[in-house]
Amino acid sequence: MIIRKETVADIDAITQVTRAAFKTLEINDNTEQFIIKALRQSGALAISLVAEIDQQIVGHIAFSPVKISDGASGWYGLGPVSVLPKLHRQEIGKALIKKGLSLLQDANAQGCALVGYPDYYKRFGFKNYEKLIYEGIPPEVFLILPFTENIPQGIVKFDEGFAAKE
Repeated sequence: MIIRKETVADIDAITQVTRAAFKTLEINDNTEQFIIKALRQSGALAISLVAEIDQQIVGHIAFSPVKISDGASGWYGLGPVSVLPKLHRQEIGKALIKKGLSLLQDANAQGCALVGYPDYYKRFGFKNYEKLIYEGIPPEVFLILPFTENIPQGIVKFDEGFAAKE
């Protein structure tokens, strides 16, 4: 498996992988492929990585800047992350997450936030922090991973692209 930055030639495959990955989830409105497109179009797709096996895109992860009401900068949102369903439990998602977080740290990011399954993301060091809030989301599924000891306080806002519906 190869983890690499997306290219223009990968865009259709990323859309297909993302659509397939989220198609059967219960708590989903099937807009993840539109979110990625909106982030890309607005220039907010800071890191976009693909997982490739035998020259086929089998996974994707996106990172985009987030805003925090206290003015803290250098924070990013993780998501969506997608892996073809037939390849789940083969650590493709794990490899994408680790590589993306490493690239963020190399770029001197301050931390990363996400909305996701706590049992999965806590293995990467993500956890809940009472002083960082993502409004409208249950606190137990809003997790952050600070890269420094300075943890901001306030309301986190993901890019407008996360509201994309088509």
